[in-house]
Amino acid sequence: MQPYNMTKTILVTGGAGFIGSAVVRHLISDTDHTVVNVDKLTYAGNLESIAEVSEDPRYHFEQVDICDASEIKRVFKLHQPDIVMHLAAESHVDRSIDGPADFIHTNIIGTYTMLEQTREYWNHLTGDKKENFRFHHISTDEVYGDLDGTEALFTEETSYEPSSPYSASKASSDHLVRAWQRTFGLPTLITSCSNNYGPYHFPEKLIPLTILNALEGKPLPVYGKGNQIRDWLYVEDHARALVLVATKGGIAETYNIGGHNEKENIEVVHAICELLEKLAPSKPQDIISYKDLITHVKDRPGHDLRYAIDASKIEQELDWVPHETFESGIRKTVEWYLNNQAWCANVQDGSYQRDRLGIEK
Repeated sequence: MQPYNMTKTILVTGGAGFIGSAVVRHLISDTDHTVVNVDKLTYAGNLESIAEVSEDPRYHFEQVDICDASEIKRVFKLHQPDIVMHLAAESHVDRSIDGPADFIHTNIIGTYTMLEQTREYWNHLTGDKKENFRFHHISTDEVYGDLDGTEALFTEETSYEPSSPYSASKASSDHLVRAWQRTFGLPTLITSCSNNYGPYHFPEKLIPLTILNALEGKPLPVYGKGNQIRDWLYVEDHARALVLVATKGGIAETYNIGGHNEKENIEVVHAICELLEKLAPSKPQDIISYKDLITHVKDRPGHDLRYAIDASKIEQELDWVPHETFESGIRKTVEWYLNNQAWCANVQDGSYQRDRLGIEK
C-alpha cells in the first residue's frame, strides 16, 4: 500500500452534504490530495458549505446523480480517482417514514450503480494504481438497531437489525458492498458512525433545529420523554477518521467510529439551552428561559432507544480518537450557528437551492 503522504485523487460522493462537506474541507485544507466532489444537489446538498475551499485548484465539482451510470462512468474516465469515498445518501429517518421510495432509490440503487461503475473502472486499472485503489462506503450505526440496557456497545460484529426505512436501506447498501468485495474482489472498506453534529448541519436535525428554533422563540420539539440515547460525534472528528480509514484502513474491514459521548436527547437540548443563555442572552418575545420552549411531541414510529459505539478497533489499528468532548464540540457548534446566520437564513428560506453559485445545470 502506498504511504498516506502520497497525494491521491479522491472521489467523494455527497460532498455537498453535511458529513461530505466536512470531508471535502478537511481534504483540501489539511492534506495535499485532489478532491472530486460528486453531488446531485438535492435539498441536503449545499455548495455554500464548501465555499471556503471551492476555489482551490485541487477541488473539482461534478453535479451528477449517483444513479446515473453513464455520468458516473464519465466522471471516472475524466478524473481517474485513486479512492472513492461514498457518502451520498438519503439520511433523515422521519423523511424515510413519510416517503421510503427515495431512500430505496438513492441508498440501494445508487450504491449498486457506484459499485458497478467502480468495478468496471477498477478492472481496467493496472499496476500500483489497481493495487492501491479503495472503495470506502460510509454507513451508520443505525443498521444495528438499538441496544438493551446501558452497558452494551455496537461492535463491528454486531448483527444487523434496522428499524426504519432509512436504516434498512443503509443496511442493504452495506450488504451490497460486502458482496462486491467477496464475489468480485473489489477492494472495499466500510465505516459505521454514531450521530454527527457540528457546523453546516441541515436544520431538520435535532441540534441545529434546537439552536435555530430557540433563537427565533419557536418550540423545541422533543420526541416522547427525550430519553433516547445517542453517541454524539463532532463532524470534523468524523472527517479525520474517514480520511484515515480511506487511506490506511484494511481491505474488507469495517470500522466503527464514535464520539464516546452518550447523551439522552433531552440532555442535548438542555445543554444547548444553557449555552444559549450565556452566548445569546437577549431572547425573542417574552421568553424568560430557553428551556421554556421545550415541547414534548408524540414519539416517532419504531424509534430506537439507545445507540452506542465501541470504537476501540479504529483506535487500536489506526490510532484515531476524537479530539472533541461533547462539551467542547457543542459549544463550538452553537458558536458557529450564532456566527453564521447568513448560511442559516439561506437554508431556511431556500435561497441556497435557487443560487447554486453559478454552476446549476
